[in-house]
Amino acid sequence: MNRKRGQRLVATLFLLAGVGVTLSIVMLALEENINLFYEPAKVVNGEAPRGVVIRAGGMVVDGSVEHATEGLGVKFALTDPRGGDTFWVAYEGLLPGLFREGQGILVRGQLDAAGVFQADEVLAKHDENYMPPELEGMHASAGEE
Repeated sequence: MNRKRGQRLVATLFLLAGVGVTLSIVMLALEENINLFYEPAKVVNGEAPRGVVIRAGGMVVDGSVEHATEGLGVKFALTDPRGGDTFWVAYEGLLPGLFREGQGILVRGQLDAAGVFQADEVLAKHDENYMPPELEGMHASAGEE
């Protein structure tokens, strides 16, 4: 192999290695920031991973909101009115001002070993026309039953 061809091969290999390292770093960063959405049926059936930050959503079950006697702790159930699957959410903090029973909400957090969703964040819709894309149709289904 002549000298010029060898230099081109080395340069190409370094370039490919650099691109590979860059893509690996980007994919690792993106993987850490992805929060997948799970419907109540997937949470109840065990399809949602435990110990990993995920998002879940549903309608707050009427009569399920339980406030702690001390502190800001609250526990409530989320359901899918179409399928009837229900799971419990525990949250420590201030709830959004629009949080109420029968409301479509999203929670972000982790499932614990007992299957209770330990929420870090609770999001409620901000007006009567907004519905998160993941919850589209749930609200309409709840009103038809």
